[in-house]
Amino acid sequence: MIEDNYRHKGLRRKLVEELLEKGITDTRVIDAMNKVPRHAFLTSAFVELAYENKALPIGAEQTISAPYTVAFQSQLLDVEKGMKVLEIGTGSGYQTSVLCEMGAKVYSIERQKLLFDTSKKLLAEMGYKCHLAYGDGYKGIPVFAPYDRIIITCAIPVVPEELLMQMKPGGKLVMPFGEGDKQEMTLIQEDAEGNFQNTYFGEFSFVPMLEKRSNTKS
Repeated sequence: MIEDNYRHKGLRRKLVEELLEKGITDTRVIDAMNKVPRHAFLTSAFVELAYENKALPIGAEQTISAPYTVAFQSQLLDVEKGMKVLEIGTGSGYQTSVLCEMGAKVYSIERQKLLFDTSKKLLAEMGYKCHLAYGDGYKGIPVFAPYDRIIITCAIPVVPEELLMQMKPGGKLVMPFGEGDKQEMTLIQEDAEGNFQNTYFGEFSFVPMLEKRSNTKS
């Protein structure tokens, strides 16, 4: 059982106030982040920093994104209850749980076996019903396509055609686009003519998406 005491809840409320001050206005995002116990996704070495607005290590040379980054991507995604969302990069499972709290039907893929095993166990323990797969994020999870929304939680240097093909007409894809230390937060939408339009929302910093691999297992 995950402990979530008055202190944790108080720190979350304080974090939510900070997110509001930084321009997060979507009440669905705010409510979700006020409910999800971020400390549950961290090791004991970092649990005291859980409600500070910073990225933290989670093992396998990966990080849990800063709360503002999670909130910003979630707000850009514009998720409505019941939507099918494909998440590329389960990581710790924190972003996954926020999407679940927003009412999304989440399909998430992770290629680091350690993180896949850990997040699958934790999300089940927390009662989140989502479909997790172990495999290549570049390939997505085509068996459950199409998706209303797609979110990529690691830096990606190319627009992935396979993922665009798994998105519903009129859908949205949010990703940190580019290489190096900083990437451009990018929203991709399909217009009425079937063309994809990119909109950019400033610089963020993510760990890079790993190179392609072949196998995908659910």
